[in-house]
Amino acid sequence: MSSQEIKLIRDFLAASPDTDKMTLEERRAYFNNLDQQFPTPEDVRIEPVVANGIRAEWVRASTASDDRVILYLHGGGYVVGSPTSHRHLVAELSRAAHSAALAIDYRLAPENPFPAAVEDAVSAYRWLTDSGIAPDRIIIAGDSAGGGSTVAMMVSLRDQGIALPAGGACISPWTDLTITAESYTTKAAVDPMINRDQLSMMASAYLGGADARQPLASPLFADLRGLPPLLVQVGSDEVLLDDSLRLAERASEAGLDTTLEVWDEMIHVWHFFHLMLREGRDAIEHAAQFVRENTP
Repeated sequence: MSSQEIKLIRDFLAASPDTDKMTLEERRAYFNNLDQQFPTPEDVRIEPVVANGIRAEWVRASTASDDRVILYLHGGGYVVGSPTSHRHLVAELSRAAHSAALAIDYRLAPENPFPAAVEDAVSAYRWLTDSGIAPDRIIIAGDSAGGGSTVAMMVSLRDQGIALPAGGACISPWTDLTITAESYTTKAAVDPMINRDQLSMMASAYLGGADARQPLASPLFADLRGLPPLLVQVGSDEVLLDDSLRLAERASEAGLDTTLEVWDEMIHVWHFFHLMLREGRDAIEHAAQFVRENTP
């Protein structure tokens, strides 16, 4: 355990600007400028594309092959974030998985409330398959809100009778927008990234008055039967711990091939800090192994 490294990450976050005091436009700009602090390696190729009307970008590390694809859904509570903010994470996943990655710039709330994010993920997936990429060569992956959307979009694909991808990899997924889990209280003092008030605001913006228990908004309440293998990674020190534990439990009960990883002392989406944190690199490698094993 890199106790000193995770302390440095916590110190870094403590010294970072308080995004709660920013306007929505300022927060979006702040997150989109994170690529200045977490640069993408020079050997990574970025190619902007439009996938069924959705802005996206191909991310290909030097090790990437086009015979498998990761469709990546970024985090940000459905209101902030973009392929730019998460480019360095997606690039490292591409490198470790030997896979091309398509990161989509799905529509954000409150301008585009639920189910816009899920609809865009489904549309991008259909663009991939219409382009000739076989479903069994595609892995859906995402962090935080994108982790929740990973499950929600697969539920939507199944319900529409669309061929399912080879698997889903969820990093610190936000799966329950009712925000009632015990870990919001028990982990509040140790989570430096997010809190109940922040997520309540984001949930309200995304839902736009819709019922938080709708399966495509909160996939914890979805019927998960028939979905492909699922990887769930979560840190022990995050308020979304219970969202992951309960998702993995529901998935196992539904008969899914489910892998749950709880990483000791890790915080929300610690993969984001892989340049500074060994466990971030290790967790990405675990996710990459899931990609490789399910798209052999």
